[in-house]
Amino acid sequence: MTNSRTTGWLMLCLGAVFVASGCAQTRNRAVTNSRSNQPERASVRFGPHDKDEPDASAFRLNAAPAQANSPIQLVSSEQPSPATAADSKIAPPEPVLVNEAADREPLKLDDVINSVIASYPLLRSAMFERNIAQGDLLAANGEFDLKLKADSLNMPLGFYENYRQAVGAEQPLFGGGSVFGGYRIGTGNFPVYYGERATKLGGEFKAGATIPLLQNRNIDDRRAGVWRGSWEVQSVEPEIQAQLIAFIQAASIAYWNTLAAGQNVRIAEDLLKNATERNDGLRRRVEQGDAPEIELTDNQRLIVSRRTKLIDARRKFQQSTYKLSLFLRDESGQPRVIDESRLPREFPQADDPSQLNFDGDIQSAIANRPELRALAILREQLNIDLANAQNLCLPQVDAVLVGSQDVGNASDPKKDDKSPFELEGGLIASVPLQRRKAKGKSQAVEGKLAQLQAKTQFTQEKIVAEVQSASAALNAAFQQLEQAHESLELARKMEAAERRKFDLGDSNLLLVNLRELSTADAAATEVDARLNFFDAQADYRAALANDVVP
Repeated sequence: MTNSRTTGWLMLCLGAVFVASGCAQTRNRAVTNSRSNQPERASVRFGPHDKDEPDASAFRLNAAPAQANSPIQLVSSEQPSPATAADSKIAPPEPVLVNEAADREPLKLDDVINSVIASYPLLRSAMFERNIAQGDLLAANGEFDLKLKADSLNMPLGFYENYRQAVGAEQPLFGGGSVFGGYRIGTGNFPVYYGERATKLGGEFKAGATIPLLQNRNIDDRRAGVWRGSWEVQSVEPEIQAQLIAFIQAASIAYWNTLAAGQNVRIAEDLLKNATERNDGLRRRVEQGDAPEIELTDNQRLIVSRRTKLIDARRKFQQSTYKLSLFLRDESGQPRVIDESRLPREFPQADDPSQLNFDGDIQSAIANRPELRALAILREQLNIDLANAQNLCLPQVDAVLVGSQDVGNASDPKKDDKSPFELEGGLIASVPLQRRKAKGKSQAVEGKLAQLQAKTQFTQEKIVAEVQSASAALNAAFQQLEQAHESLELARKMEAAERRKFDLGDSNLLLVNLRELSTADAAATEVDARLNFFDAQADYRAALANDVVP
């Protein structure tokens, strides 16, 4: 009795050691397989920088090919291995912005875009979706973890006094089925009808395998979960792309609005400067009697009025810089508010959009837009679901093979029936006659695939319409800009002519003021036209997905 109890405690200790070693081996194997067998995943790449320090000058996507119209077929066993766990240490890049020397240079749109890529909080938040998807993939791989089983069943009191200890392990196979093995020892007195529970004094070693022959041979719920998880990891990248496109579009519009607000401040400053410089000349003319005093008073009124407009223009500029600061950040990732000295004096040159390759741009948009990639990945996931549903239509036929061998001396020398090696084999079959579960799942997945096909067609048509609309807006904005520029040039000529007449005494302050206001209005209209053009250009780039290159 003492030896049996000692053996029981020894088996429990061995089981604990086996658990620790099995988990360590499984974890190491998962890490190794995840590097060698994991399917190519879509990943955002930031250009030729250090491995741990992304370059904010580029943002690219490398995606595994996923055909939107791939045929539906049963998934073969040559799918990615279960150990495709991703590194859980993936995190968004650290902010890397321009240095202090660059702070003295005029702020460019690329500086704002690089800041968005490097440290925009919502983009960094979107990148953490990778961790979530890879965590789900790792959980799906857990279905193939090595499982340790142990039990200790003892009957120290009673007519049949016996002790049974067992420890074993089962390893699910990615090709289907599982293998198992273990050790058990049973000593003491057993009823005749439970004679198989007794072993020799050295115990019994057992090993075997279960192999599916029809259902679950090429795919099952465990493998389907891993394959879906692998595609789910890739589906994160189009989501990041779509958000990046929207963030860059919003940042570009915020930049152009700030630049336009700065231009309006200069227009208001020029108006005030004209009235201020004219005031001294009017005072001398009033003192000499060449002009009535009312004109000096009226000019002073203009100075006060234009100061008020300048204050309002500066308020709007400050508000625009606060909005821009959400996208423009310093090295610590904090919003950076700029002043007028950081802005370019003029808008960049507006290029004639009529030179664009419109047909080529439509094809480029269809190829680059992340919405279509996301739908293609969803189709692959639905194909996996359909294959798994079709798998359920097959009858379940499993082959089982088990071998066992007792070791040591027989507990009862008169009855030594545990010595020969035992081999047991057989087939286990089952199939639901109506197969409603399999047929229902297949019908549901086929319906989802039909929905996806219609949605894919509409998405393509929507992309074409967005490109066409953005192109029309861009062309119209360019034409308006040309007209606004011509109107400004004519207004400046009329103002200069009126000012010369005023200096010669052939005009009055009212007419000069009207000409100056007309010029200021024309200048503000041109600023608005330029703003509309570059806003339309940002919309056009977003429609083409030019800021994310596949």
